[in-house]
Amino acid sequence: MASKTILVTGANGQLGREMQVIAAAYSGYHFLFVSKDELSIEDTGAVKEYFADHQIDVCVNCAAYTAVDKAETDTEKAFAVNGEAVGVLATACKEKNARFIHISTDYVFDGTATEPYKEDHPVHPIGVYGASKLKGEELALQNNPAAIIIRTSWVYSSFGNNFVKTMLRLMKERESINVVNDQQGSPTYAADLAAAIMQIISGDAVSAGIFNFSNHGIINWYEFALAIKELTASNCVVNPIPSSQYPTPAKRPAYSVLDTGKIRDTFNVMIPAWKDSLKKCLSLLSA
Repeated sequence: MASKTILVTGANGQLGREMQVIAAAYSGYHFLFVSKDELSIEDTGAVKEYFADHQIDVCVNCAAYTAVDKAETDTEKAFAVNGEAVGVLATACKEKNARFIHISTDYVFDGTATEPYKEDHPVHPIGVYGASKLKGEELALQNNPAAIIIRTSWVYSSFGNNFVKTMLRLMKERESINVVNDQQGSPTYAADLAAAIMQIISGDAVSAGIFNFSNHGIINWYEFALAIKELTASNCVVNPIPSSQYPTPAKRPAYSVLDTGKIRDTFNVMIPAWKDSLKKCLSLLSA
């Protein structure tokens, strides 16, 4: 049996880089990793040409416009990458009879819930980023009903720019830092998400639609920062502040905890505890 070919877009992002790491453990598959420079997903012609030139069995779309605040003014670009381009990839996969796995976000919700969001909870984005990602979800399922959408939250990794690496830098540079304590969620270690994606691809379960994935446990950003301080034995003082003291162009959901039961039960996916995964990431960064 010929090995399956997996196309991973957005290969230089946090999740794309973690997919490159985990690929080494899946020698039975052939991986095609493309960065923004190698395949700009909002270039419809380029996407069609790429799919015509390559045999693709699975496409994992890790490419995204993730600048949440910038999206408020750069609306057209955000919707081109997070919306229309996703629809084009979904169509290309349907025509090739390839599985399409697309990564979405907790920002499709408004953050007013009081218990973890299930996949069928009404969506109501409060900013351009969330609205553009929701458009991508809609187009993916409209153009390719067999698509799998994975919503995730608070993604970090030893690669790229993220909260964990920002905290490590600030804790080295400053005697004290302020971190918001009124936004609740669950961090997602991108390596764990990559493992979940490969479990879906390599497993026997066939299912479509929307699934949530994040690490297990509910915290706020201040508690996340405290854990980083504790695990790195930093002397930096971490002060809790309300979001009102740290205004940003885009509003953030105050509550973005995702219920991960469906992905666990459908695909037999492991959901590690957030602190265990944070320890793994920090030990990689300290090495």
